[in-house]
Amino acid sequence: MHEDGTSQDGTGAVRTAPVVDGGGQAPPEFLALERELTVLMRRARSQQGEMAREVHPDLEPAAYGLLVRLEECGRQRATDLAAFVGVGKATMSRQLRALEDLGLVAREPDPADGRAWLVHLTEEGGRRVASVRVARRARYVRKLAHWDAREVAELARLLRELNQGISGREEETP
Repeated sequence: MHEDGTSQDGTGAVRTAPVVDGGGQAPPEFLALERELTVLMRRARSQQGEMAREVHPDLEPAAYGLLVRLEECGRQRATDLAAFVGVGKATMSRQLRALEDLGLVAREPDPADGRAWLVHLTEEGGRRVASVRVARRARYVRKLAHWDAREVAELARLLRELNQGISGREEETP
């Protein structure tokens, strides 16, 4: 984005950034986007709770994302997990302790730094998370079966672009 509010897209075309008026009113397409994202996030939070309970009845919904991250990326330092999720060390420590108590994660010394620990899914944790994720993907396939595969790919591309724009950084692809 240039200082004058313009940017070039991948085709070289110049785009002007939309402006919010003095009353805080955005263009209608952004109001529609806000409304749909709010519905999507509300449903995602609800589903995250359901998926967490499928992994283990005592699992907190917020901890489900940690398990998915560990499944996708493998062993991680607690500090890296905390930074990825956007929580402090104390919160991360509490969540990891609860996951250890449920037998879903374990810690081991970091061979690169004897003062640090790596967190990983236990065999049982990996099995449970994989099972829930397979079921979730099957639901997506059923719900979007009437969509063309190119539309699904385009939605995934746009959501990735949105996530990158919101976070201000490139998300890693596991």
